[in-house]
Amino acid sequence: MRYLFGVFGLLSLIPMYMFKKAFEINVLHHQINHEAFNDQPSFKLFFISDIHRRKVTKHLLKKVGTNVDVVLIGGDLADRRVDKERLEANLRQLAKIGPITYVWGNNDREVGEDIIREKINQVQGKIIENRSLILREGQSTIKLVGIDDVSSGKADILEAFLGVKKEEYTIFVSHTPSVFSKVVDRYRPNLLLAGHTHGGQIRFGKYGLYPKGTFDDSSTSISLISNGYGTSLIPFRFGASPECHMITFTGKGYTEDK
Repeated sequence: MRYLFGVFGLLSLIPMYMFKKAFEINVLHHQINHEAFNDQPSFKLFFISDIHRRKVTKHLLKKVGTNVDVVLIGGDLADRRVDKERLEANLRQLAKIGPITYVWGNNDREVGEDIIREKINQVQGKIIENRSLILREGQSTIKLVGIDDVSSGKADILEAFLGVKKEEYTIFVSHTPSVFSKVVDRYRPNLLLAGHTHGGQIRFGKYGLYPKGTFDDSSTSISLISNGYGTSLIPFRFGASPECHMITFTGKGYTEDK
């Protein structure tokens, strides 16, 4: 009987552990070196996706800082469980980090498309819908190319890449990574970003509903698929910790003024 009580006691700790894991604040740092950034200041991009119902707090801001060139929200900023107040508060916090850009996720329109547009506009954010946006001009232009959510039927890769030149450093963002192969084969962007999968959210070793998030710099087109910051349905994580990402782009030959 004592053995059974011990087993039940141990099992009862598992949900508590999974709940605690779901609210960790993990900021992963990635550095990308490329000749396009030679003799130029470094460029910092903060990428966060799949916030859903999770609250963005001052603790995240302390870890990330505010010296960021762009904050990129990779979709699922919210879902049907999120009220206007939580949505607005999260965007205000993220806007303290840096200028906001955003692409649609498969759950965002559950809140109401007009509401999302209104709240993004209130923080002077930009929605990237099948188009490109210049992030930095100079010796080498940095362009962000984004598409609408694939499940909406509105995604248009061809339209998004119109006017994008081969010599420009190109960052492609989609909520879902399912389009990566199509984009790489035709356009060869320098960096691809996505979320959506949550890394499986609950996984046991190599087994999960989706693959675990990865940062793959083994080819000329670097890819980052994030585990995401929040959770869908139940606020549990196991084997796929929540994460967001600070990406620093650097080159050679530039010295910061002290």
